[in-house]
Amino acid sequence: MVTPFPGGIGISGLRVYDWPTVDGLCGGSPHAHLVCSECYYVVGGTGSVQTLTAKGFASTPLREGSVVWFTPGTVHRLVNDGDLRIVVVMQNSGLPEAGDAVFTFPSEVLASPARYAEAAAGGDEEAVRRRRDLALEGFLELRRGGTLNSFHAAALALKRDLLDSWEERWRSGALAAAELTGDHLDRLRSGDLGHLGEAVVHVLDSPAPRRLGMCGRLDTHDPGDGKPVS
Repeated sequence: MVTPFPGGIGISGLRVYDWPTVDGLCGGSPHAHLVCSECYYVVGGTGSVQTLTAKGFASTPLREGSVVWFTPGTVHRLVNDGDLRIVVVMQNSGLPEAGDAVFTFPSEVLASPARYAEAAAGGDEEAVRRRRDLALEGFLELRRGGTLNSFHAAALALKRDLLDSWEERWRSGALAAAELTGDHLDRLRSGDLGHLGEAVVHVLDSPAPRRLGMCGRLDTHDPGDGKPVS
């Protein structure tokens, strides 16, 4: 059983792609999350995150020490101006890995589950670049006047069959973590200090092998691999 990080969150290190795109910028694949909020803590380099919401387009500068987060439905694209490195904190650990994110592919690709699955497949650098460029094509269409509501509706249609499995992950992860806090409060009110005597420290010696993610090279951590040290 995987033990979640505190609060049932997910965490990973991200080195944003420095691959150039058709608009002259370097960076990752535009996408949105359907359920999870996401937070960036910048640990090095410079860049920006471009976002699309119902309020319109925005570009937020990123530099060492910046903290930026956004809620579900926000279309976002990371831009790397130079050695941009980020610690990514994700709500509902497990849901993003289970397909909570949807690429901003052109509408004709979003309308076909088969075409979407083919376009979203990762693999080697060539495949990931091709996926990124296709997502950017759709993102630029949205910026030029596409309908964000239509994108959200297409995203839901693609992921609707996963909702039950997402709920199971949420209940066993983030919800369970929140309910445990309530249990601890009840214990303390009654004078029960038992959980304090069961305190333990976990250490993750190293991340999983680096992989090519949506926005860059990812150093992911499985908290189930944490070793108790005391």
